[in-house]
Amino acid sequence: MILKSFEINKIDLKKNRIILIYGKNEGLKNDSLNSILKNSKHISNFDEKELLENSISFLESTLSKSLFENEKIIIIKRATDKILKIVEEIESKKIEDLNIIINADNLDKKSKLRSFFEKSKDHLCIPFYPDNHQSLTKLCLNYLQDKKIPISQSSMNLIVSKCNGDRGTLLNELKKIELFSMTKKKISINEISKLINLTEDHDISVLVDNCLAKNEKKIIGILNENNFTNEDGVLITRIFLNKTKKILKLSNEFEKNQNIDITINSSKPPIFWKDKEITKQQIYKWKPKDLKDLIYKTNEIELHIKKNLNNSLNLITDFILEQCSTKSNN
Repeated sequence: MILKSFEINKIDLKKNRIILIYGKNEGLKNDSLNSILKNSKHISNFDEKELLENSISFLESTLSKSLFENEKIIIIKRATDKILKIVEEIESKKIEDLNIIINADNLDKKSKLRSFFEKSKDHLCIPFYPDNHQSLTKLCLNYLQDKKIPISQSSMNLIVSKCNGDRGTLLNELKKIELFSMTKKKISINEISKLINLTEDHDISVLVDNCLAKNEKKIIGILNENNFTNEDGVLITRIFLNKTKKILKLSNEFEKNQNIDITINSSKPPIFWKDKEITKQQIYKWKPKDLKDLIYKTNEIELHIKKNLNNSLNLITDFILEQCSTKSNN
């Protein structure tokens, strides 16, 4: 059954046990999820790849009702058609007090997952299309007026144009401007331009660092907690490639001197103190030959992503999870 994104208030979790949300408007998705789940307590987040690799244990734990939980809500992120079999298995058991929310990127009309939900009388399918310029401009204007931040119409148009139809991106940019406005009464369009073009790559850097350290559980947590977009795919590969080259240089030095502290302390440029521990983990986990192979693979995945931008998030997620796996013999 198809439901419009503005009809979220019609959802009744007691009746609508399994819900599919899909589309590129992550900001509107997040707003809607917060509205749907505002009174919910027992919420678990999973990545599709994580579930597919552990489908038996996942189904066993899902089908067993906890004595300490009156209700259970499971959110499956970065979903594709591959999750359909698990959904059908859960549906066949007709479990009470269980809700499944499946969060997918763009799904075309040929998608089996999308078709399954659209044809269902019991489950909901909600597409989240990009906001248009008019709706984002209205959101932007309301935010700025509420915070009493005076900026020009041209500045507002610049902010909206940078958001690619995603209100989540818009909100992040407006928060940066709000913080900046605390020290200035007026903000010029040049200052606006500099603010919204800052590369927000901190979370991506942490993601890559933990992948190279093979901290698999940490990686899954980062992927579940952040809403990376298809546009982030190329940026992730570039950061991944740069960090891998740095570790390769350190790994070569470590093979020569066999002293991790000397390797770290003699690094040029110097390694910041808070990054030293995870850098040691990375050196221990990878040999120079394996790092060279990884650089080759990273270049390959970057080319693949550039040719498949609409699916880049799934491609880079699979790549990250494969490289950080403790079972990998890179």
